[in-house]
Amino acid sequence: MSSLDARRVIRVVLADDQELVRSGFVMILAAQPDIEVIAEAADGAMAIEAVRAHAPDVVLLDVRMPQLDGIETARIICAETSCKVIMLTTFDQDDYIYDALYAGASGFLLKDVRRDDLVHA
Repeated sequence: MSSLDARRVIRVVLADDQELVRSGFVMILAAQPDIEVIAEAADGAMAIEAVRAHAPDVVLLDVRMPQLDGIETARIICAETSCKVIMLTTFDQDDYIYDALYAGASGFLLKDVRRDDLVHA
């Protein structure tokens, strides 16, 4: 067995209402040998459905989405699962950071994050 075979694959659900942004993040993550993007969602309700259906290790959530925002989505996912939630946003505001962490998120990244920092997060 090679070292790559022994390495655990991180299963990811990515939720962002902007298709182009979502696609870009998916391409970056899917190019990694130890990351598999198992589902995409365009809003919080779809993200919750994807988490329930696929049981990912990590969910990347946009803070502002239609139907259900990322903060409330994180609150629900963190209450129901052991999945790690990382918030993504273009808004560098302390209220969002505090609310996301209070909801149970494990981390918070700005969308202008460097490619390597996204992968490592």
